[in-house]
Amino acid sequence: MPSPRHKFATAVTCIDGRVQQPIVDWVKLNMNVHYVDLITEPGPDLMLSDGPTLVIDEIIRKVSFSIQYHASSVVAVTGHHDCAANHATREEHIEHILDGVRVVLSYQPNVRVLGLWLNEWESVELVWDTQQQERASGLP
Repeated sequence: MPSPRHKFATAVTCIDGRVQQPIVDWVKLNMNVHYVDLITEPGPDLMLSDGPTLVIDEIIRKVSFSIQYHASSVVAVTGHHDCAANHATREEHIEHILDGVRVVLSYQPNVRVLGLWLNEWESVELVWDTQQQERASGLP
């Protein structure tokens, strides 16, 4: 187990190397954590929303590992612009992210779950936060 002074979060991100650093930086800054465990999957928002059960189970297994062994207090489900594995519009990505948030919450109801969108300018947008219990982006 890590030291209690080391706080962790978990991010379910795309394998795309353009995505990981902006997501990690945002989560560390905004969630006041020291480290972010990365769980990577091509098109993770689509996989959690509509992927094969085997893939969803594997993502959740890794999220659970991070929570159990690193006491991760926040899980971010992410999607990004120009994803090679999910050719959806921004609005469709947001729906996939929200579906992914629901999936994570169904397995881990006692953690804070975020939905994050990395836009075309590599800026992170908060689209869901269970602490706010509403879409942060103002989308209907």
